[in-house]
Amino acid sequence: MVKEKNSYINRELSWLKFNERVLQEAEDESVPLIERLRFLGIFSNNLDEFFKVRYATVKRIDEAGKGGKSQLGGVKAGELLEIITDIVIKQQSYSLEILSKIQNKLEDNNIHIINETQIDDSQHAFIKEYFIQNVSPALVTIILNDLVELPLLKDSAAYLAVKMVLDNNDKQYALIEIPKTIDRFVVLPKKGDDNYIIILDDLLRYCMDDIFNIFNYKSISANMIKITRDGELDFDSDLSKSFIEKISESVKHRQIGDPVRFVYDKTIDEETLEYLMSKMGIDSKDSVIPGGRYHNRRDYMDFPSLGRTDLMYDKIRPLKIKGLSLQSSIFSTISQKDYLLHTPYQTFSYVVKFLREAALDPKVKAIKITIYRLAQISHVASSLINAAKNGKRVTVVIELRARFDEQANIDYAEQMQAEGVNLLFGIDGLKVHSKMCVIEREEHNKLKRYGFISTGNFNEATAKVYTDFTLFTSNSKLLKDANKVFNFLQTNYLVYRYKHIITSPHYTKPKLFALIDNEIENVKQGKPAFIKLKLNSISSYNMIDKLYEASRAGVKIQMIVRGICCLIPGVKGMSENIEVISIVDKFLEHTRLYVFCNDNDNKVFISSADWMTRNIENRVEVSCPIYQDDIKEELLNIFDICWKDNVKARVIDETQSNQYRRNDNPKVRSQFALYDYFKEKLNS
Repeated sequence: MVKEKNSYINRELSWLKFNERVLQEAEDESVPLIERLRFLGIFSNNLDEFFKVRYATVKRIDEAGKGGKSQLGGVKAGELLEIITDIVIKQQSYSLEILSKIQNKLEDNNIHIINETQIDDSQHAFIKEYFIQNVSPALVTIILNDLVELPLLKDSAAYLAVKMVLDNNDKQYALIEIPKTIDRFVVLPKKGDDNYIIILDDLLRYCMDDIFNIFNYKSISANMIKITRDGELDFDSDLSKSFIEKISESVKHRQIGDPVRFVYDKTIDEETLEYLMSKMGIDSKDSVIPGGRYHNRRDYMDFPSLGRTDLMYDKIRPLKIKGLSLQSSIFSTISQKDYLLHTPYQTFSYVVKFLREAALDPKVKAIKITIYRLAQISHVASSLINAAKNGKRVTVVIELRARFDEQANIDYAEQMQAEGVNLLFGIDGLKVHSKMCVIEREEHNKLKRYGFISTGNFNEATAKVYTDFTLFTSNSKLLKDANKVFNFLQTNYLVYRYKHIITSPHYTKPKLFALIDNEIENVKQGKPAFIKLKLNSISSYNMIDKLYEASRAGVKIQMIVRGICCLIPGVKGMSENIEVISIVDKFLEHTRLYVFCNDNDNKVFISSADWMTRNIENRVEVSCPIYQDDIKEELLNIFDICWKDNVKARVIDETQSNQYRRNDNPKVRSQFALYDYFKEKLNS
């Protein structure tokens, strides 16, 4: 294949464009005010993770003396670091403008975020008491001048950099770590209908004299700084250590990783800034970003609701699945037919109910499940422990390297291990990202398999905000294949063959290539041909090239991609038959769905895998075919509802300009339309 000059969008730049779409939600005046603040928090949290992982990776490539153009979509690593910093500075500035507008709107709604200069006499006593009782005992304050080296600053923690000018004109510097154990937003007593909030940073500024009264100073100032460190885990090669020990030590080591980003209050004086940067060893390859008065804006994700339901999205009540009861046996129901769960529109309680039933059922002999990210309080984990206590053979494949959730998974792994659960920690070099469960039940002196295969984590918390599919099935063909995946995870020197499901790392690329080739052959023969894909991200150049090939052959391709999209759609002679949209709205789009026309005998798959190199080549993933006609039809309807979105859909084009998709069709906001669709199905 002849490559176009610009065949791909750089992955990092495409990700920044995705985060810009999150920022658009914060700007959108049709979004409730408190939700807009929370989108600002999501934007900031996303950016923190981006610097810990992606920016750090590019920096490593640059420091290794490699250009990186082939891996980075035609951009040199050093140039890319500069481009990223420039974009982030602009986005940060834009986010501050949005925050200012939101705060003005909050004022109009009797919610006042005040700073240390706006505290009146009636609030003074409350704040001083709050500081003494709650804040002061939690403070870590570091006096700098007497120290030869600056103590290690925590990754992504926020600090107030304090400068005191003493009576003798000497300068004294200090750092105050903003405590994470205290709510960032301190709610003050109401005055009539007016709510007052002070950010913890400003409460500290107000109480500076309480902290530093042992110093004789004539002036004092405090500006916020934040450092982000490389978030890659480096593993100890010591063979005597268990895998859990190695992961635990790597998580702790993350806190002392190399700095990759330094954000500071742009009003800080030059002398203080230079002093801090020299102390911290910040160099030209780090992203140095001037910001506003407050950092760690991810805390806005937890902005207090103040009982103002009028300023938040209406809470939806998750629906039931028609024909699948939470009051009767799920085993007996799915022995007759398959059922599809689509969270958060339908309740995640079905997953927990199924596992609880398996834990109690004397006929259930074994449960096997993969775990990627558990909720903080996990009913899934407690059900598995309950099953082990009841004598079931419970095997849990838990991925300890689920980024930034390692410690939570370690804690649950240790708890389950102590309760007799058989734990597997995956395969060296391969993350286990598949989402599936196989249950073996004795019926008529034979073992019958039941289970579920999903696109999402078995996590009660994320199930409220992530859209995901879970197929409940007793289909022996699917579950026989799923059971082979568990066998592979136990004896990974054996490579199994699968007749139905598609698995990474061995078969995903060739199987998907074959499905795409089938569409290419059909269109050449004048038969119907199309491909419909719903993904979180697509960055695999191999998969992109294959879609370009299909496009050139005349296959119509519709893609809904939430995040990274390195594919460039709509380019004549390369991708003119490919359209891409992205939906960012109230819920996080997490479903992965593949549809191939197959001469109008559609082949439909739900999957744990995005079309990224890591998912195809470096992870254990499962794509599950849908054989039952009513579920196949439902998934096609879901895709079509999403494709018709003309309220929250953005067009992904050659420039990734994030223009909203607007047309003259009746307005369709797909997430709201899907809830109505499931409600109608339930009542039909």
